[in-house]
Amino acid sequence: MYNSKIIGLGYYVPENIVTNDDLSKIMDTNDEWIQERTGIKERRHVIKGDGDTTTSMGVKAAKVAIERAGIDKDDIDFIVFATLSPDYYFPGPGVSVQRDLGIKTVGALDVRNQCSGFVYGISVADQYIKSGMYKNVLVIGSELHSHGLDMTTRGRGVSVIFGDGAGAAILSREEDTSKGILSTHLHSEGQHAEELSLLAPGMGNRWVTDIMADNDPNDESYFPYMNGQFVFKNAVVRFSEVIMEGLGANNLQPTDIDMLVPHQANLRISQFIQKKFGLGDDQVFNNIMKYGNTTAASIPIALTEAWEQGKVKEGDLVVLAAFGSGFTWGSVIIKW
Repeated sequence: MYNSKIIGLGYYVPENIVTNDDLSKIMDTNDEWIQERTGIKERRHVIKGDGDTTTSMGVKAAKVAIERAGIDKDDIDFIVFATLSPDYYFPGPGVSVQRDLGIKTVGALDVRNQCSGFVYGISVADQYIKSGMYKNVLVIGSELHSHGLDMTTRGRGVSVIFGDGAGAAILSREEDTSKGILSTHLHSEGQHAEELSLLAPGMGNRWVTDIMADNDPNDESYFPYMNGQFVFKNAVVRFSEVIMEGLGANNLQPTDIDMLVPHQANLRISQFIQKKFGLGDDQVFNNIMKYGNTTAASIPIALTEAWEQGKVKEGDLVVLAAFGSGFTWGSVIIKW
């Protein structure tokens, strides 16, 4: 039996910065309104035609992670790709990463768990490594939201929140079971699935042919929908529960946490959790102010930045936690 350990991290965000003031020029909103409700000041959006896709951003983040891990791309045994915004309806981007990185014909798995996608991906990779099946697994979270958002006043409640970007991690076999990923904890509650969703196109509701036949300019089924207050109330409860579950499974307390990296959904959620657990500003890493909510990419981007800034060090207890559409949520407990 082995543990898995994160040995390389990388991220990529588009160069194009979109501020709250920029959005106020195309919809009825303003900087104060957005910051008060979300904490977001700006986000990154790809520019159409510049070559950035969900796959290509994931590849760029992966190249950085591979280099920092000090391994060759052909040392990678498996790929896990988390996203809600794949380049194609099918196939998923995992196989495109295998192709674009020029990796040998290893398996590639796509994870569709939205904001908790990277946590789920880490859990999958962790189990493969612990079982001895694989030695090095590449886990990517990448999202291109901007091309699928309703960038008008009608869609402002959702569209101001999301940004584009990608993050990646290399998980590798660790024989010292006191180090690396100590445990992962995953949950779902599908009865609330439609409270944060994108319904079309989908086989169960409206397919492409329906959308084309109706040609309805007022059709909102292919834009994201979010019951904001309902999601917020559930998120703060589930965040707390799953963090405590992870700590309890390892006989730890909130006072043992050196760094909490929460999914960057809303700064107010992070601040609520920080206060509840009695953590200082140096124990919680937030970057939603710069990037918005990048769903599956948010934790790996934030974790990479925290590590780059020296805020995640060897021997630290690091906790990752996420909640999102599905509803799905989870936590990862790491001894760095």
